[in-house]
Amino acid sequence: MSLTVILLVLLGALLHAIWNALIKAGTDKSLDASLISAGGAITALPFLFFLPLPEASAWPYIGASAILQFIYFQLVAGAYRAGDIGLVYPIMRGCAPLLVAATSGFILNESLSPGAMLGTATICAGILTLALEARRGSGHAIRLALANACVIATYTYVDGIGARISGNAISYTLWMSLLPPILLLTWAVSKRGAVAVAVHVRYNWWRGLIGGGGSIASYGLALWAMTKAPVATVAALRETSILFALLISVIVLKEKASPWRYLAGAIIALGGLILKLA
Repeated sequence: MSLTVILLVLLGALLHAIWNALIKAGTDKSLDASLISAGGAITALPFLFFLPLPEASAWPYIGASAILQFIYFQLVAGAYRAGDIGLVYPIMRGCAPLLVAATSGFILNESLSPGAMLGTATICAGILTLALEARRGSGHAIRLALANACVIATYTYVDGIGARISGNAISYTLWMSLLPPILLLTWAVSKRGAVAVAVHVRYNWWRGLIGGGGSIASYGLALWAMTKAPVATVAALRETSILFALLISVIVLKEKASPWRYLAGAIIALGGLILKLA
């Protein structure tokens, strides 16, 4: 993997941690998640006119990804309502590359080197370290985070394959971003009412634009990297965002973190780097 790819994936990791922190810091996690998804679509629209359409074979993947992204944002909101970002985020993002690395052999026919297997084991050790603090955390938050890890692994495969066959990873990313906010906002209006949603948009539109721009840029960088390197390797390297999230949780959100949380985040990130070097 070239240094350029590494640096761009790390930039995407930082952006990913930032928009997750915006949801956690907001007053309404579900509506903020919907706003960030909508902000991503708004950010994408101007660029669609300058890019080619994805290949026809990629459109089923775009549709499947939209449904998975809808589920993902719902679980993100639920997990952040139930637990701290410093606990929930590492579980979501740490387990996902573990699942991808463990299954990429028979799904994508991408064989794992000894180094890749070592990276997988290191990530697993980080997850087990988190379990030491999980005894003091919310069991419901942890269950939601684990469920979302499965969703993340699934859409990583869907979008990794879709981006490769689309002919243009950036175009695929932008078109993929358009449908999830429609689903999320429709769901929000049906559950909360149009007035409540409109009021929240009026006072929090900036959160959606900033977070949405970061979200679409972060994922676009990851999908582009997946066209240049193995999916499992990129997915793992991207999870260095765990360290960014831990720093944001303590410095910005003023969450209390035990030494176990710091140690777990470092081990998980180390596992991602080992996978990158494999």
